[in-house]
Parts: sequence; structure tokens; C-alpha cells
Amino acid sequence: MADSTLITKVIDFLQGDIPAVHRPYASLAGQLGCSEADILEVIHKIKAQGIMRRFGAVLRHQQAGFVNNAMVAWQVPVGREDESGVQMASYPQVSHCYWRKVPEDFPYQLFTMIHARNEEELQQVLNAIAAAIEIIDFKVLRSIREFKKVSMRYQLEDWLLPSSKEEV
Repeated sequence: MADSTLITKVIDFLQGDIPAVHRPYASLAGQLGCSEADILEVIHKIKAQGIMRRFGAVLRHQQAGFVNNAMVAWQVPVGREDESGVQMASYPQVSHCYWRKVPEDFPYQLFTMIHARNEEELQQVLNAIAAAIEIIDFKVLRSIREFKKVSMRYQLEDWLLPSSKEEV
């Protein structure tokens, strides 16, 4: 069983840039004085506890050629939020799809982030989504310049403390 210090260190490591090598946990295990199996045990534990849902590679879309990107705000009829969101999210060009609470004077509640290689592809995706969900009222907010793009790093010490229920 892993202690909370090991769990915290593993979570911190997983939130950073994991080396693209055959055994990415070997150096971490060496630094922490444990085995790679111990690291994997922690990963399985935090996944089973729901602390970590998944982890995977992050593609820097602009560097990969997806330079026409836009957040799109959609006005979706009441009662069609879930259906529309699920359908929008199914498009491979959509990386994010959120239903948000918005000010009363802004009627666009469903947001997608669409990534395309060029303007023509972006328009094709917009038109396909609009036709599929039968929504014609939407606003396209184009990405012009990226000021910051980092993965969020969370301090999880409080999450790892046993709850009062577990201590009883």
C-alpha cells in the first residue's frame, strides 16, 4: 500500500510532461526509492478512487497544423441541450463541448471548441453541425492569438487526507 507522500509525488509527476520513453516511471521510481510496480499501483489506486479519470498525450494543435480554431456559442432550444451536446461532441474536430450558465441577455448556452486546418474545413464542420442539430443561431469566436496554454496542476494534499468516515 502506498503512503500519501508517494501518492502526492506520483500525482504531481502525472500532471507534468511524462517522458516519451519505453519505461517512463523508472526515473521517478529511482528518485522516490520505490519500484516501478509501486508507481503503477498508485496509478491504479487513484484511478479506482476517481481522483484521476484518465491521462494521455496532449496535442499542441496549432503546432500540428490545426491553425483555424474557433469557440462556437450555440443557441439551443430548451429541452434539446443534452441531445445537441452529445451530437456536437461526436465530431472529431470538436475538442470541448460545454453547457454553461450565461447572462440572461446572452442566449448562447452550448459551447464547442472546433479545430480545423484551414478556413474551408472550419466552415464545413460548422455547417455540418448546424445542419445535423438543426440550429442556425450561433456565434463564432475565432482564435487569433494564444497567450497561454498549459495543463492545470492541482494541489491534491487535501483530497488525499482520510475523511472522518474512514477514520471511524
